[in-house]
Amino acid sequence: MTSSIVSLHNVGLTLRSGTGQVEILRDISLDITPGESLALVGPSGSGKSSLLMLMGGLERASAGRVTTLGQDLDRLDEDALARLRRGAMGVVFQSFNLIPTMTALENVAVPLELAGVPDAAASAAAQLDAVGLSARAGHYPSQMSGGEQQRVALARATAPRPRLILADEPTGNLDSATGATIIDLLFDLSAQHGATLILVTHDAELATRCSRIVALRDGRIEAARIEAGQSA
Repeated sequence: MTSSIVSLHNVGLTLRSGTGQVEILRDISLDITPGESLALVGPSGSGKSSLLMLMGGLERASAGRVTTLGQDLDRLDEDALARLRRGAMGVVFQSFNLIPTMTALENVAVPLELAGVPDAAASAAAQLDAVGLSARAGHYPSQMSGGEQQRVALARATAPRPRLILADEPTGNLDSATGATIIDLLFDLSAQHGATLILVTHDAELATRCSRIVALRDGRIEAARIEAGQSA
């Protein structure tokens, strides 16, 4: 039996607000297998992004257990979580989160350098080429379009050949044509590297490109396993 790359058991998330405690997620149990593509769907406020953040150790569960890449995230401090994410996990957000004072090449190369990848600049250049941005390697984020910036973010996330890619509404700030190109790249790169892809989306058609869809509502899994109509 193949072990899960992400496993959640009775997970809950409660956050403080100005009016008191807010329950974001309740009693979430889910297992994701290596190489799977999974879409998290549901209305705004259903907990999709929060669940993704828990899987990546970017948020701490208030209850239950989250195991990612074989590690119990509750047992790891912030430095250990950063080491776990470095190289083995790629994260793509709706906002591009590029460092504005660095070129496209530097934005991709610096995480590789931190991960101890030899010839980081060469690896970064190769990954920029893979997303069609060789000609923009020396440009800064302010000199690039939104689609180009998201391609750089994809290159940065996938250059270390991660085992797990987490994508939170990666086309949310893009027009439909540019977004379609980004999604094609995301699926292609995930497949090339044999990575597990977990995608938060409100787009039902996009969700069907994943091998499995998990629907959330009011912080709970509404449909634990819906097989998608087609694979990516």
